[in-house]
Amino acid sequence: MRTSRRTWATLEDMRRAAEAGDPQAQCALGVCYLTGQGLRQDYEEAVKWFRRAAEAGDAQAQCYLGYCYQSGQGVPQEFGQAARWFREAAEQGDPAAQFNLGVLYETGQGVPQSDAEAFKWYRAAAERGEPQAQFNLGVFYEEGRVVPQSYEQAAQWYRAAAEQELAPAQCNLGLCYLTGRGVPQNKQEALKWLIRAARQGDKTAQHNLGVHYATSEVATLLEEPEQSGHGSAAEEPQ
Repeated sequence: MRTSRRTWATLEDMRRAAEAGDPQAQCALGVCYLTGQGLRQDYEEAVKWFRRAAEAGDAQAQCYLGYCYQSGQGVPQEFGQAARWFREAAEQGDPAAQFNLGVLYETGQGVPQSDAEAFKWYRAAAERGEPQAQFNLGVFYEEGRVVPQSYEQAAQWYRAAAEQELAPAQCNLGLCYLTGRGVPQNKQEALKWLIRAARQGDKTAQHNLGVHYATSEVATLLEEPEQSGHGSAAEEPQ
């Protein structure tokens, strides 16, 4: 996980520290410009401060600079530069950068496509608690990509991400319980995780819940005894 970062009492204190060459202050000022928090949003100013901190070796700033190149915010979109800065931060152990570098390898943007490299960086990030990396690692295990297929490992990584409230992981963990893949089949656990995902707007979870409730309703109706054709017959009119 990322180490603790310094904070400043005021924006002006942060700016003074940034102008004096403090990389953490430079990165923090870049975030303010990127998000518009306390300042007018200005992507080019954000990139300026991220670059200063990144060139001084600040891993978080390197990750942010990579993001700017990936998204084309404040600089022309350039996946090669995104990969360069993500790698700089990833090799320092930044989990967000490790995840982002894994995405570039999986998609072949800025680097040669490589599922093996993607898996390597996803695992590095997942072991540091990055929930999206944990989810992607689960998908690799479920599909048997790069590693032998293992529903147990898939469920383990889905659970790690689901407990951090990542909706797709909650959905997939629910489906594991629904089908008994990697975990003992358990309808109540399945519903618990599908409901948590659905409440966050996960469409797959919402669909599966809809199918479950519709099927349950039909089953209930089929189990109800027919009301007609039973009991005493009416007397024939005289």
